[in-house]
Order: sequence, then C-alpha cells, then structure tokens
Amino acid sequence: MSFPQSFLDDLRARVGLADIVGTSVKLIKRGREYSGLCPFHSEKSPSFTVNEQKGFYHCFGCGAHGDVISFVMNTRGLTFVEAVEVLANQVGMDVPKPSREAQEREKKAKTLYEVMEAACVFYERVLHMPEGREGLEYFRRRGLDDKTIAEFRLGFAPDNRGALKAALKREEFDEPLMIEAGLLIEPEDQGRQTYDRFRGRVMFPILDRRGRVVAFGGRVMGDTKPKYLNSPDTPLFHKGRLLYGLPQAREASQQDAPIIVTEGYMDVIALHRAGFRGAVAPLGTAVTEEQIGELWKMTNEPILCLDGDAAGKRAAVRAAERALPILRPGKSLLFSILPEGEDPDSLMAGTNGFASFRKILDSAVPLAELVWRMDVAGRATDTPERRAALEADIQKRISAIGDDAVRSQYQSMFRDRIWQLFKGDRAKGGGSRPAPGGGYQNKKFSRGGKGGKKDYFWEPAGKAVPGMSRPPMQKRRVVQDCILLVTLINHPHLHEDVGERLGIYTCADSDLDNLRRAVLKLLDGDPGLDSETIKAHLERDGLSETVLRVVGADILAHAAFARPETPLERARAGWEQVFSMAVSSLEDEEAKYAVRQLAADISEEEWERFSHRRDDLARRREKVFKLDD
Repeated sequence: MSFPQSFLDDLRARVGLADIVGTSVKLIKRGREYSGLCPFHSEKSPSFTVNEQKGFYHCFGCGAHGDVISFVMNTRGLTFVEAVEVLANQVGMDVPKPSREAQEREKKAKTLYEVMEAACVFYERVLHMPEGREGLEYFRRRGLDDKTIAEFRLGFAPDNRGALKAALKREEFDEPLMIEAGLLIEPEDQGRQTYDRFRGRVMFPILDRRGRVVAFGGRVMGDTKPKYLNSPDTPLFHKGRLLYGLPQAREASQQDAPIIVTEGYMDVIALHRAGFRGAVAPLGTAVTEEQIGELWKMTNEPILCLDGDAAGKRAAVRAAERALPILRPGKSLLFSILPEGEDPDSLMAGTNGFASFRKILDSAVPLAELVWRMDVAGRATDTPERRAALEADIQKRISAIGDDAVRSQYQSMFRDRIWQLFKGDRAKGGGSRPAPGGGYQNKKFSRGGKGGKKDYFWEPAGKAVPGMSRPPMQKRRVVQDCILLVTLINHPHLHEDVGERLGIYTCADSDLDNLRRAVLKLLDGDPGLDSETIKAHLERDGLSETVLRVVGADILAHAAFARPETPLERARAGWEQVFSMAVSSLEDEEAKYAVRQLAADISEEEWERFSHRRDDLARRREKVFKLDD
C-alpha cells in the first residue's frame, strides 16, 4: 500500500520526532540536536542523535538512520503501513485509502505545484517590465535591493483581468487547474469568464516547508480595499498551518537564530535584511495551534513580537490562550511588544534600529508572566470575595493546560504569587488595589511610550490592561455587536475581509460573544457556507435564541445594509462603518451620519456619492478613532 507523498510530508511535519523518540530514549538537548543511548545496539556512551529541524535520527555507533516513520517501525516491530497509522492517529489525521481517485489527486497535486511555480515566475518577470514599474518603485521606496527582491521572489500582478490566465494558457495549463490553485476566480454567473484573482498588486510568494510556492499574498497599490489579499485555501495551502518566511527561518534555526513572529510580510523582510533571519509571520490570521507547533520544531521559545496598539495586545492574549492547552515541558512562548506606532519595518529604518529591536527582544515576557497579568490586571483584592474570585479565575485559566507536569508547575508558581499579592494587601490594611506587577513589580518590563506616556501592558495592576478585560455593558455597543454579527451571517462572503478583525474583537455581551466565536469557527472551517446553513448549524449548537436576537427586525431597522438582499459591497461598507464605531472610544458625528445613510433605503445616486466619500471618511477616522480598551 502506498500513500500520497503530500500526506506523508504533512504527517512528518505534524509529528515531533524528538517527542516520539523521547518515549523510548532519554534524550538530552545539545545545541541544535538531541543525544542519547542508541535503542538499536548496546552502548554506554551516547552516540545516537536526533535532529528535529532536519527530521532524522542517526547513530554514529551502529549507523542506524531514518525518520519518524522508520523509528516507529524499527522500535515497535511494525510495518510501514502500521507505523503510518499509529502516527496519524496520534495527531488526528485520517489515513487516506488507496484508490484510483487518491492517485489522481496526487498527480494533480504535482501539477498544482507546477502551475504555482509558473505563476510565481510570471509575477517576478512582470515586476521588471514596464507594467510592473509601479510595484518595483514601491519596493525601492521600502528600501529593498535586487538581492532581497530575488531572495523572496517578489513580483507584481498587472492590473489586468486576464494577464496571468493568458500567460499560463500559453504554457498549456488549463483554467480548472488555475481555479483550483486559487489563481483565478470563477464568477457565480456561469455566463461570465474567469479572471485573475490578483490584479494591480505587489506579490509575495508563500512557500511551504520544502520551499515550494503554494500561495500568494498581494498588497494593493493605493487605498483600495482590502489592502492585503491572500490566496484562498487550496489542496496545497491552508493559511492556519504555514508561516511566511518559514523555509528561511528553518534554515536560520540551524544556527540557533531566534525565531521571531511578527505581523506582516514587509516586517519579515525588514528583519531578515537586518540580520534577524528567523523572522516569520502568520498569513493574515492570529497565530494558530498548528503554527505554534511549527514554531516549536525550530525553537523551544519563539518570540511573538506584536505591534504596540490595542489590537496587538489582544493578539498576544489570544496567542496565549491558544498555547495553554498544548504546552508541554520545555515548550513555551515569549512576548515582546513594540512601541506604539512602530512596527519592525519602521523600527529598522531608524538610526539605531538594530540595537532598539535587540533591546525589545531581550526584554521579552515569558508566557507564564503574561498569563498571570491577564487575570491580575487592575483587580481589586481588598475583600475575601474578590480574592476568591481572582483565585477562581486563575485556576480556571490554568486548568486549560493539557500537560499534567506543566499545569502543576503553573499552579505552584501562581499559588506563591497569590500569597505574595494577598500578603501585600494585608500589610496595607486590605483596602487597596495590588501594587504594579501584582506584588512582584518588575521594572524591566515597563516601557515609556510616545511623549513619555507609560504603556501599562506590562504593568497590569493599578490600571486595567488594554484589551484584557471586557468593557462595561452598554446598550449602544450591544446593538452595534448585533449589527456586525447579522451582517456577517446574512453575507458570509464578507468573512474573508472581516473575519480576522472580528476574531480579535470581543462583544460586550457574553451570549453575543459566544455567537461571534461560533460563526467564525463555522466559516473558518468552510468559507462556502450560505446564510441558512450557518443558522441551522448555530441552532443545532444551542444558539437559536441568540441568533433570533441578532437577526430580528428591530436590529435590521438600525441597519438596512445587513439585510440578505443588500448588495455585498454595500453590506461590506456598512459593516466597516459600524465596526469602526464599535471599537472607538470617541464620538465621530460624520461617521455616525454615514452609518445612518447606509441604514436607510438610499437611492443609487446617494450610494455613489457616499462611495466616493468613503475613503476620505476612512482616512479621517484613522486620525480620531482609538480601539476601545
């Protein structure tokens, strides 16, 4: 029985070689490798090594050599098929059954790699042609030289609906293959022709672990939305599994370079040029459990380096919550927050960019520290009831940790910290809030922002940490949250544009927030779901009352754009406006006027007039809106 090569590659990538070997061999970390006594012959001094990054083991004594599958075969006496089934079961993968269809899929996968490579070559070529002058000038303005452009295989998609399609057809690739690869869009109207997905954008190829092109990210020239557009999920590409810059980072990890998770393509490239070649970025999503697992294969403690705004801080919390259930001994995360208004790209452009960034990395906060502050931030502990509530919240947080040994260590550490925190309160008479740092102030992590204003993200007590606590219940916010959810439920195609922002947003009402998570989970799993199917799933999940609450006529009366019959572009514009208001701590009358206009049954002429003003409104809002902490 043979398995598709793509399945075996994915299996090897998901299974930790050191974890599997470590079940039968006591391994000791030595530099980039592990060593231990060989399980295949008797020895007193270790000559057996495991290289996690390269995915193989080797014994210098007896010559045994292989990957994780062969190790399971040779140590457990299993056949190849049995070993694959054992490993697949451990990581929750379905073992494909041999069939003619499977063979055809494997053959098609090879062809998909070929068409993606051809598309990449096309975009690279166009960048250096007259049609790509705008893109090349953009990269030059960002400080990129020819070597960097070539290394990352940057390119340009001409602003032409059929340029790539025509070029690939000349190379005898057919349209169905281009559609399956995510390069073409097939209109729902069967009478219309397919057209290029990426147009008028600088192109960033996304590579898999083996350096093969599997997807693209494109940045638009100008202010058109969306600013960044990624390939959809395809047989080759799942955005929650890969990281931009992964092949380069895997190579850098061999030289013990720090693995740094930043937010954007240009941030990764800027860090590589500055010498931080272990930089990677998630692909338009928050960091997922699978991406964390990929990071741990390169280093035990990757550093998440996030922007200093409220969104970056919430992203840190979300990453921490995703990491807790999958923690295991020796594997964790570190967190660095950049000065507000800065990103790695802008920081490296400064005079002392390297030194400044190095200092930020050196002050990274461990995951355990961040988890503690997530619950202690701004909490009063001056009564027995409040102390009991804090203890209960911390215990609930720790209970998410799946590994018994790690969970026990967290419990022990936090028990000591709680005692110190309450001891400090008692010494002050029990009538005050906790001291900065919850009784363990660590000035190393405090940092001055612009104009000397202190950023309390790393100083949680005494002031609520932005983005780490739910805002007070307000009727206006609840209505806005309902509008955001009903618009997405009635227009599921908005998910690609708004899903990530809604993913880091917290609804003011707990029932609405549960619905928000459920809707996003459904659309993350299957972006093609229609509105009625989404409602049916939600009702089966026990959310029927909340669904009825948000899709009711009283909510739609506030926002006509959320109705199912409204054109998608108008629904998108309405959602954007309400989202800006929902996350804003300021009052902006012009923005509210725009939403009222969208909520009414306005004429096409009024709609066109608003469309021309929309970009100007967005620019003005950027200056006055701040995220509601």
